[in-house]
Amino acid sequence: MFQSELRLIVFHYGFFGERFIANLMNYSNSCPSFGACGINFCTLCKEKLYSFSKNIVASFSMVDPKTMQSFVENAEDFLPKFIPEAEIAIAINLHPDVLLALPNKLEGKVSALIVPVEEPRWCTSGLAKQLNEKCEALGLEFLAPKPFCAMRKSGQKILDKFIEEFRIGYPKFEIEVENGKGKVRILSTQPCGCAWFIGVKLRGFDFSDYSIRDLWNVVSEAHHSYPCTASMEKDLEFNETLLHVAGYIARHAVDEALGYKGDEEIPENLRRIIL
Repeated sequence: MFQSELRLIVFHYGFFGERFIANLMNYSNSCPSFGACGINFCTLCKEKLYSFSKNIVASFSMVDPKTMQSFVENAEDFLPKFIPEAEIAIAINLHPDVLLALPNKLEGKVSALIVPVEEPRWCTSGLAKQLNEKCEALGLEFLAPKPFCAMRKSGQKILDKFIEEFRIGYPKFEIEVENGKGKVRILSTQPCGCAWFIGVKLRGFDFSDYSIRDLWNVVSEAHHSYPCTASMEKDLEFNETLLHVAGYIARHAVDEALGYKGDEEIPENLRRIIL
Protein backbone atom coordinates (compact mmCIF):
# COMPACT_ATOMS: atom_id res chain seq x y z
CA MET A 1 0.00 0.00 0.00
CA PHE A 2 1.28 3.48 -0.93
CA GLN A 3 2.09 5.51 2.17
CA SER A 4 3.53 8.89 3.12
CA GLU A 5 3.94 11.02 6.24
CA LEU A 6 3.62 14.27 4.30
CA ARG A 7 0.75 16.50 5.39
CA LEU A 8 -1.29 18.50 2.87
CA ILE A 9 -3.49 21.57 2.97
CA VAL A 10 -5.75 22.13 -0.04
CA PHE A 11 -7.31 25.49 -0.93
CA HIS A 12 -9.76 24.95 -3.75
CA TYR A 13 -12.75 26.18 -5.66
CA GLY A 14 -14.69 24.12 -8.17
CA PHE A 15 -14.92 20.67 -9.68
CA PHE A 16 -11.23 19.93 -10.18
CA GLY A 17 -10.36 20.47 -6.53
CA GLU A 18 -13.05 17.99 -5.55
CA ARG A 19 -11.79 15.48 -8.14
CA PHE A 20 -8.21 15.83 -6.91
CA ILE A 21 -9.16 15.29 -3.27
CA ALA A 22 -11.38 12.33 -4.20
CA ASN A 23 -8.47 10.68 -5.99
CA LEU A 24 -6.15 11.21 -3.02
CA MET A 25 -8.71 9.71 -0.65
CA ASN A 26 -9.50 6.81 -3.03
CA TYR A 27 -12.84 6.26 -1.44
CA SER A 28 -15.39 3.86 -2.91
CA ASN A 29 -16.95 5.11 -6.18
CA SER A 30 -14.54 8.09 -6.34
CA CYS A 31 -13.63 7.32 -9.96
CA PRO A 32 -15.61 9.64 -12.27
CA SER A 33 -15.79 6.83 -14.86
CA PHE A 34 -17.35 4.36 -12.43
CA GLY A 35 -19.08 1.69 -14.49
CA ALA A 36 -17.45 2.83 -17.75
CA CYS A 37 -14.56 0.34 -17.88
CA GLY A 38 -16.21 -1.46 -20.77
CA ILE A 39 -17.70 -4.28 -18.73
CA ASN A 40 -20.50 -2.33 -17.04
CA PHE A 41 -19.02 -2.47 -13.57
CA CYS A 42 -16.05 -1.06 -11.71
CA THR A 43 -12.90 -3.22 -11.83
CA LEU A 44 -11.77 -1.90 -8.42
CA CYS A 45 -8.37 -1.20 -10.01
CA LYS A 46 -7.25 1.00 -7.06
CA GLU A 47 -8.91 -0.82 -4.19
CA LYS A 48 -6.71 -1.06 -1.08
CA LEU A 49 -3.68 0.32 -2.95
CA TYR A 50 -3.70 3.68 -1.24
CA SER A 51 -5.65 6.23 0.75
CA PHE A 52 -4.14 9.57 1.67
CA SER A 53 -7.18 10.74 3.63
CA LYS A 54 -5.18 11.11 6.84
CA ASN A 55 -2.55 13.18 5.04
CA ILE A 56 -5.05 15.95 4.26
CA VAL A 57 -5.01 18.01 7.45
CA ALA A 58 -7.24 20.76 6.06
CA SER A 59 -9.38 21.43 2.99
CA PHE A 60 -10.62 24.98 2.48
CA SER A 61 -13.45 25.66 0.04
CA MET A 62 -12.73 29.08 -1.42
CA VAL A 63 -14.78 31.85 -3.05
CA ASP A 64 -15.48 31.55 -6.78
CA PRO A 65 -12.85 33.86 -8.34
CA LYS A 66 -15.27 34.77 -11.14
CA THR A 67 -17.60 36.43 -8.63
CA MET A 68 -14.84 38.62 -7.19
CA GLN A 69 -13.68 42.02 -8.43
CA SER A 70 -10.78 42.02 -10.88
CA PHE A 71 -8.66 43.79 -8.24
CA VAL A 72 -9.01 42.71 -4.61
CA GLU A 73 -7.44 45.24 -2.24
CA ASN A 74 -7.47 43.15 0.96
CA ALA A 75 -6.98 39.71 -0.55
CA GLU A 76 -5.82 38.18 2.74
CA ASP A 77 -9.40 38.64 4.02
CA PHE A 78 -10.41 35.82 1.67
CA LEU A 79 -7.95 33.40 3.26
CA PRO A 80 -8.64 31.38 6.42
CA LYS A 81 -7.71 33.14 9.65
CA PHE A 82 -6.11 29.95 10.96
CA ILE A 83 -3.98 27.64 8.82
CA PRO A 84 -2.61 24.44 10.41
CA GLU A 85 0.95 23.29 9.93
CA ALA A 86 1.73 20.93 7.05
CA GLU A 87 4.49 20.22 4.58
CA ILE A 88 2.64 21.20 1.39
CA ALA A 89 -0.15 23.60 0.44
CA ILE A 90 -1.98 23.16 -2.87
CA ALA A 91 -3.98 26.12 -4.23
CA ILE A 92 -6.52 25.27 -6.94
CA ASN A 93 -8.45 27.92 -8.89
CA LEU A 94 -8.00 30.92 -6.60
CA HIS A 95 -8.27 34.61 -7.51
CA PRO A 96 -4.83 35.98 -8.61
CA ASP A 97 -4.71 38.52 -5.77
CA VAL A 98 -5.58 35.81 -3.24
CA LEU A 99 -2.80 33.66 -4.68
CA LEU A 100 -0.32 36.51 -4.29
CA ALA A 101 -1.35 36.93 -0.65
CA LEU A 102 -1.01 33.22 0.07
CA PRO A 103 2.81 32.78 0.44
CA ASN A 104 3.01 35.31 3.28
CA LYS A 105 0.08 33.61 5.00
CA LEU A 106 1.83 30.24 4.66
CA GLU A 107 5.19 31.40 6.01
CA GLY A 108 6.14 29.30 9.02
CA LYS A 109 3.20 26.95 8.37
CA VAL A 110 4.27 24.94 5.30
CA SER A 111 7.43 24.16 3.35
CA ALA A 112 6.07 24.11 -0.21
CA LEU A 113 3.31 25.52 -2.40
CA ILE A 114 1.83 23.98 -5.55
CA VAL A 115 -0.42 26.03 -7.83
CA PRO A 116 -1.70 23.67 -10.55
CA VAL A 117 -2.97 25.21 -13.79
CA GLU A 118 -5.81 23.27 -15.41
CA GLU A 119 -7.17 26.41 -17.05
CA PRO A 120 -4.98 29.24 -18.40
CA ARG A 121 -6.68 31.90 -16.24
CA TRP A 122 -5.91 30.02 -13.00
CA CYS A 123 -2.31 31.22 -13.03
CA THR A 124 -0.63 33.09 -15.88
CA SER A 125 3.09 32.74 -16.56
CA GLY A 126 3.67 36.21 -15.13
CA LEU A 127 1.76 35.40 -11.95
CA ALA A 128 3.65 32.10 -11.58
CA LYS A 129 6.93 34.04 -11.81
CA GLN A 130 5.78 36.46 -9.09
CA LEU A 131 4.71 33.59 -6.85
CA ASN A 132 8.00 31.81 -7.39
CA GLU A 133 9.94 34.92 -6.39
CA LYS A 134 7.78 35.41 -3.29
CA CYS A 135 8.16 31.78 -2.25
CA GLU A 136 11.90 31.88 -2.84
CA ALA A 137 12.23 34.94 -0.61
CA LEU A 138 10.23 33.18 2.12
CA GLY A 139 12.13 29.90 1.82
CA LEU A 140 9.19 27.99 0.32
CA GLU A 141 9.49 25.47 -2.49
CA PHE A 142 7.19 26.25 -5.42
CA LEU A 143 5.72 24.64 -8.53
CA ALA A 144 3.01 25.76 -10.95
CA PRO A 145 2.61 22.72 -13.25
CA LYS A 146 0.56 23.39 -16.39
CA PRO A 147 -1.39 21.15 -16.64
CA PHE A 148 -1.12 19.43 -13.25
CA CYS A 149 -0.13 16.13 -14.89
CA ALA A 150 3.03 17.83 -16.22
CA MET A 151 4.42 17.94 -12.66
CA ARG A 152 7.80 16.21 -12.36
CA LYS A 153 10.68 16.21 -9.91
CA SER A 154 12.53 19.52 -9.93
CA GLY A 155 15.29 19.01 -7.36
CA GLN A 156 13.17 20.48 -4.55
CA LYS A 157 13.30 18.19 -1.53
CA ILE A 158 9.72 18.31 -0.21
CA LEU A 159 8.01 18.49 -3.60
CA ASP A 160 10.12 15.65 -5.01
CA LYS A 161 9.20 13.57 -1.97
CA PHE A 162 5.51 14.34 -2.57
CA ILE A 163 5.74 13.22 -6.20
CA GLU A 164 7.60 10.04 -5.26
CA GLU A 165 5.56 8.95 -2.24
CA PHE A 166 2.12 9.90 -3.53
CA ARG A 167 3.08 8.58 -6.99
CA ILE A 168 1.44 11.58 -8.54
CA GLY A 169 2.17 14.03 -11.35
CA TYR A 170 3.50 12.96 -14.75
CA PRO A 171 2.01 9.48 -15.35
CA LYS A 172 4.24 6.44 -15.59
CA PHE A 173 3.27 2.95 -16.70
CA GLU A 174 4.97 -0.43 -16.69
CA ILE A 175 3.70 -2.67 -19.50
CA GLU A 176 4.74 -6.26 -20.18
CA VAL A 177 3.23 -7.94 -23.23
CA GLU A 178 2.57 -11.67 -23.02
CA ASN A 179 0.53 -13.65 -25.54
CA GLY A 180 -0.82 -10.44 -27.00
CA LYS A 181 -2.10 -9.11 -23.68
CA GLY A 182 -0.63 -6.26 -21.67
CA LYS A 183 0.24 -6.64 -18.02
CA VAL A 184 -0.09 -3.04 -16.90
CA ARG A 185 1.13 -1.50 -13.66
CA ILE A 186 0.56 2.13 -12.70
CA LEU A 187 3.78 3.50 -11.24
CA SER A 188 2.55 7.09 -11.13
CA THR A 189 -0.76 8.70 -12.03
CA GLN A 190 -2.05 12.11 -12.99
CA PRO A 191 -3.43 14.05 -9.99
CA CYS A 192 -6.96 13.36 -11.26
CA GLY A 193 -6.26 9.58 -11.33
CA CYS A 194 -6.65 9.12 -15.08
CA ALA A 195 -3.75 6.65 -15.47
CA TRP A 196 -5.72 3.99 -13.59
CA PHE A 197 -8.55 4.19 -16.14
CA ILE A 198 -6.11 4.17 -19.05
CA GLY A 199 -4.49 1.09 -17.49
CA VAL A 200 -7.81 -0.76 -17.43
CA LYS A 201 -8.34 0.01 -21.12
CA LEU A 202 -4.80 -1.09 -22.03
CA ARG A 203 -5.33 -4.45 -20.33
CA GLY A 204 -8.08 -5.11 -22.85
CA PHE A 205 -5.98 -4.04 -25.86
CA ASP A 206 -4.71 -6.64 -28.34
CA PHE A 207 -0.93 -6.19 -28.48
CA SER A 208 -0.36 -9.20 -30.76
CA ASP A 209 -0.73 -7.26 -34.00
CA TYR A 210 -1.34 -3.55 -33.70
CA SER A 211 -0.37 -0.18 -35.15
CA ILE A 212 0.87 2.60 -32.90
CA ARG A 213 -2.04 4.71 -34.13
CA ASP A 214 -4.51 2.09 -32.86
CA LEU A 215 -2.81 2.19 -29.48
CA TRP A 216 -2.87 5.98 -29.37
CA ASN A 217 -6.58 5.95 -30.19
CA VAL A 218 -7.25 3.72 -27.17
CA VAL A 219 -5.19 5.98 -24.90
CA SER A 220 -6.83 9.12 -26.29
CA GLU A 221 -10.33 7.72 -25.94
CA ALA A 222 -9.68 6.66 -22.34
CA HIS A 223 -8.12 10.03 -21.53
CA HIS A 224 -11.08 11.94 -22.93
CA SER A 225 -13.81 9.74 -21.51
CA TYR A 226 -12.37 9.55 -17.98
CA PRO A 227 -12.74 12.60 -18.52
CA CYS A 228 -9.68 14.85 -18.53
CA THR A 229 -10.16 17.95 -16.38
CA ALA A 230 -7.84 20.26 -18.33
CA SER A 231 -9.38 23.16 -20.22
CA MET A 232 -10.29 23.29 -23.90
CA GLU A 233 -9.36 26.99 -23.88
CA LYS A 234 -6.21 27.69 -25.87
CA ASP A 235 -3.22 28.55 -23.72
CA LEU A 236 -1.15 31.42 -25.15
CA GLU A 237 2.18 30.05 -23.88
CA PHE A 238 1.73 26.66 -25.58
CA ASN A 239 -0.55 27.83 -28.41
CA GLU A 240 -2.56 24.72 -27.62
CA THR A 241 -5.39 23.70 -25.31
CA LEU A 242 -4.29 22.24 -21.99
CA LEU A 243 -6.55 19.23 -22.59
CA HIS A 244 -4.51 18.40 -25.69
CA VAL A 245 -1.26 18.91 -23.78
CA ALA A 246 -2.52 16.45 -21.16
CA GLY A 247 -3.44 14.04 -23.94
CA TYR A 248 0.08 14.15 -25.38
CA ILE A 249 1.45 13.52 -21.89
CA ALA A 250 -0.72 10.41 -21.42
CA ARG A 251 0.23 9.09 -24.85
CA HIS A 252 3.94 9.72 -24.33
CA ALA A 253 3.85 7.94 -20.96
CA VAL A 254 2.45 4.81 -22.65
CA ASP A 255 5.01 5.11 -25.45
CA GLU A 256 7.81 5.21 -22.89
CA ALA A 257 6.50 2.10 -21.14
CA LEU A 258 6.63 0.19 -24.44
CA GLY A 259 10.02 1.58 -25.46
CA TYR A 260 8.55 3.40 -28.45
CA LYS A 261 10.38 6.55 -29.51
CA GLY A 262 7.73 8.76 -31.06
CA ASP A 263 9.19 12.08 -30.03
CA GLU A 264 8.91 13.47 -33.54
CA GLU A 265 5.12 13.09 -33.30
CA ILE A 266 4.99 15.70 -30.51
CA PRO A 267 4.58 19.31 -31.68
CA GLU A 268 7.74 21.37 -31.34
CA ASN A 269 6.10 23.91 -29.01
CA LEU A 270 5.18 21.16 -26.52
CA ARG A 271 8.39 19.15 -26.42
CA ARG A 272 9.95 20.98 -23.48
CA ILE A 273 6.96 20.18 -21.27
CA ILE A 274 6.40 16.58 -22.44
CA LEU A 275 9.82 15.10 -23.18
